[in-house]
Amino acid sequence: MRILALAAALAPGVAWAQAQAPAKPPVIINATVQQYEDGPSIPTGHKFVPGETVFFSFQVRGFSVSSEGKVRLTYRIETVDSDGVPMVEPDTGRIETEISDLDKDWLPKVRYSCLIPPHALPGEFRITALVRDASTVLDAKTEATFSVQGRAVDTSGPFSVRNIRFLRSEDDRTPLTVVAYRPGEALWARFDITGFKSGEKNHIDVIYGISIVSPSGKVLYSELEAASEEDAPFYPRRYVPGVVSLTVQPKTTPGEYTLIITARDQVGNQTCEGRGVFRVEP
Repeated sequence: MRILALAAALAPGVAWAQAQAPAKPPVIINATVQQYEDGPSIPTGHKFVPGETVFFSFQVRGFSVSSEGKVRLTYRIETVDSDGVPMVEPDTGRIETEISDLDKDWLPKVRYSCLIPPHALPGEFRITALVRDASTVLDAKTEATFSVQGRAVDTSGPFSVRNIRFLRSEDDRTPLTVVAYRPGEALWARFDITGFKSGEKNHIDVIYGISIVSPSGKVLYSELEAASEEDAPFYPRRYVPGVVSLTVQPKTTPGEYTLIITARDQVGNQTCEGRGVFRVEP
């Protein structure tokens, strides 16, 4: 009789413990990076390029359903570059819907896309998604990565004009190995400006001018403000690409000439200079 009485006394407590079982967090499944919305997952080794759009999606299961049959989820998605710098502003949203017994196999799906900034450097980028069940205040998290290819630019060090390379035409991507032009030909040169300062909201203001100096040291051509770049993007600029296009005058004397690029950082109040040498042949 004492054992039965003890069991009877414990029975209500056991029922209470079962009713108060801890809630389980939601689970993120089918998280994939795609080239287009709802497309297949990108293949191994795939690389995006700056200016391209990345698509990402996932589904959620294990979420709670209120006594009124309502589902309440919130999410936050962030994308960062290989240095952990946010590439775009975080995307937030919510899923609030009412389901019935007929929807027992239904799983909410979140779709996301982001544009890779044209000035992004190559590297491994990471998307992080966080989902919260508003009813249980429990979270689920997942990560996905994608690679960005492009021309690597060393952005370390002081304010500098770097990577001056001479080309045969505007569309050329391979620099000339023998940097020589003839009178009447077009001269193309590209370069990078790095090490400038950024102001509030990643504001930059860079101006550059060009000069051509003859073998004797005489300035044959000068343009103090050939071009400027002022911007305030969400994703910070690490370099400014520059381009020069000139025509070698028909009566130019053969010899070795110097292209001088003078850059000014308006935000950081600093200047720098870069030089490239080319020949004019008969």
